[in-house]
Amino acid sequence: MKSITINGSQRESVGKKATRALRNAGQVPCVLYGGDNPVHFSAPELAFSKLVYTPNAHTVVIALENGTSFNAIMQDIQFHPVTDRILHVDFYKLYEDKEIMMEIPVHVIGTSKGVLNGGVLQRNQRKLRIKAIPANLPDFIEVDITPLKIGSKMYITELENPNYEFLHPDNTVICQVRRSRASIAEFEGEDEDELEEGAEGAEGAEATAEGAETPAEGQE
Repeated sequence: MKSITINGSQRESVGKKATRALRNAGQVPCVLYGGDNPVHFSAPELAFSKLVYTPNAHTVVIALENGTSFNAIMQDIQFHPVTDRILHVDFYKLYEDKEIMMEIPVHVIGTSKGVLNGGVLQRNQRKLRIKAIPANLPDFIEVDITPLKIGSKMYITELENPNYEFLHPDNTVICQVRRSRASIAEFEGEDEDELEEGAEGAEGAEATAEGAETPAEGQE
């Protein structure tokens, strides 16, 4: 998984007055959990733009001015209810041999057979929560929708991967292809195979009719 570096300064004072002063100076108060003791630090608000305002998932390298650094993931973030400015960020320290839980974005690939036949793709899950050691965290989870027909669903059990564990029930639907409203009335009660067979039969009948209308040589 890709990583983003955030350069920060360790905080000596953690009271409300000090926190307010940091925010007024354009700094975001942060806490790193997961070690023997929480690490309090601050970083410029702009340093979080690539981490927060993106659909992608990242790990974080927290580099403090005293020379220490930590591998971590963002655990929680608080925004101002009016201005949407970042008020506080919590991080959790990563360990090479310790599994962590993280939400990973879903990337859809392929062209669904059902969509080609007039269906509509519905994405039920745009992120999936998994558990894995840091080295096995994927940038995204790839879902191939090619085999989906109209009425078909893609369940999470079809995405099993030995590198990580999904933290969702087995009946979780990732995406599905639904019949469009326009086609419901026209094709109600018929499935895709019947429609395709009917279309092929119609093409064959049309070709036969065209052949019958063409006069044989010498009969004109």
